[in-house]
Amino acid sequence: MNIIGISCFYHDSAAALIRNGEVIAAAQEERFTRKKHDPDFPKHAIEYCLKEGNIAIKEVDYVAFYDKPFIKFERIVETYLAYAPRGLRSFLMAVPLWLKDKLWMSKLIRDELGGYEGDIIFPEHHESHAASAFYPSPFEEAAFLTIDGVGEWTTTSFGIGRGNNIEMQYELQFPHSLGLLYSAFTYYTGFKVNSGEYKVMGLAPYGEPKYANLIYEHLVDIREDGSFKLNMKYFNYCAGLTMTNEKFHLLFGGSPRKPETLITQRDMDIAASLQEVTEEVMLRMARHVRKVTGQKYLCLAGGVALNCVANGKILRENIFDDLWIQPAAGDAGGALGAALFTWHQYLGNKRNTGNRDRQKGPYLGPAYSSECIEDFLVKKEIPFNKYELAELPEVVADLLMKGKVIGWFYGRMEFGPRAVGSRSIIGDARSPEMQSKMNLKIKFRESFRPFAPSVLSEKVSEWFEIDRESPYMLLTADVKREKQLPMSGKEEKLWGIDKLKVVRSEIPAVTHVDYSARIQTVNKEDNPMYYEIINKFYN
Repeated sequence: MNIIGISCFYHDSAAALIRNGEVIAAAQEERFTRKKHDPDFPKHAIEYCLKEGNIAIKEVDYVAFYDKPFIKFERIVETYLAYAPRGLRSFLMAVPLWLKDKLWMSKLIRDELGGYEGDIIFPEHHESHAASAFYPSPFEEAAFLTIDGVGEWTTTSFGIGRGNNIEMQYELQFPHSLGLLYSAFTYYTGFKVNSGEYKVMGLAPYGEPKYANLIYEHLVDIREDGSFKLNMKYFNYCAGLTMTNEKFHLLFGGSPRKPETLITQRDMDIAASLQEVTEEVMLRMARHVRKVTGQKYLCLAGGVALNCVANGKILRENIFDDLWIQPAAGDAGGALGAALFTWHQYLGNKRNTGNRDRQKGPYLGPAYSSECIEDFLVKKEIPFNKYELAELPEVVADLLMKGKVIGWFYGRMEFGPRAVGSRSIIGDARSPEMQSKMNLKIKFRESFRPFAPSVLSEKVSEWFEIDRESPYMLLTADVKREKQLPMSGKEEKLWGIDKLKVVRSEIPAVTHVDYSARIQTVNKEDNPMYYEIINKFYN
């Protein structure tokens, strides 16, 4: 039985194919259109999934869409009515799109898929997130926690997964949203909403949480169980075209930073404050979920689950025995979750678990043959050397030793936002210049952005304060104390971006200014070629 899962029309549209419960393929539309966070119907991603599965659309038994459009439209209309006459401009922009396409999702899907005649299933948005978190996990039984901006009405949910069944137990509803709170500050600090949140997380260690009390006093009322209410007097996202309003701007002492302008110490302190509040909310939620469900394990999904710093704190607090986080935790993962929900929950099929997760790494996207790549290089007149496969690890390791930066393109593309050894840019982590070299000369991005260490799974505890695998780059941990380097008195007094100048450890290119690192562990089973490169380099 073949099931196609689809997510689209908000951001990060994607498609996934499962066959008899096994994940065959999954990819985001942006990987084909090269339009970052492409929200459009995932036509190319679906075509890829069908090709990878060697099937035609008539061989698809079910299509699953990741939320319920009518309920989402109900929320949009009710929200506009609640704020009327404010928000008329936003209303006039949004509603025609719904009336033309989004409300008639079944027809749109059938039209886009060339007359598909099978059943179409519509799980709720957070059911799709929960399914993407629990079903691929290695746990027979676990709690799940889903946190994002908003689905239909739900912004946060938790419950229990057992065998082939997920049970949604509690939820928070719009407009009270941790994801939208984070997006509001993303907008305010001058980054793009729904794509720049991770920049704010990366900026936070350069600042001090000077504004945390201001956030607690005026913006968010947090309860002991992690539930909260936002003070909507400071936000504009319910009815306007921006995330924050003048009252918010006055509270924090100025207008939002204009994109691409100088990042100030104030911006860094605001990012640090937001991150501290986010971590506190997530820790309280995790403790409450453990208390209510009594489960030993926790599965996470939703866009906020990409906050690897908060995830690392939940792990270090030992609230749960272990975590499993969906690598495509945002809306893209909803496509996979919707398909898995249909197979297990809707159709009642058994779920088999093992010691490792069923996603088998995030390597679910397209691959290209050597012949295809060579043909491309010849046509574009790009010079190249050709090696035997067995030679590659040694060749790449030697180049890394010489301080070269490698564009590593091998095997199937990753599903989700992290490049974890198939489409990665790699360099020597011991080089003090490597971070700025990669950021400014190769990736053309902000200099403060940290890079992640790829480390052999069996060696991770030698270098970092963590005792388990982190294959999807979704946990942070400190560099081991013995690998850290002492700072001079002058270096300790540095502020803001000047902190970048300090060599803090034996692996400075992947050591953030707070001594943390966003870790990717690599094992031989999931990515043998990448493992072999690192092993050669290590030797």
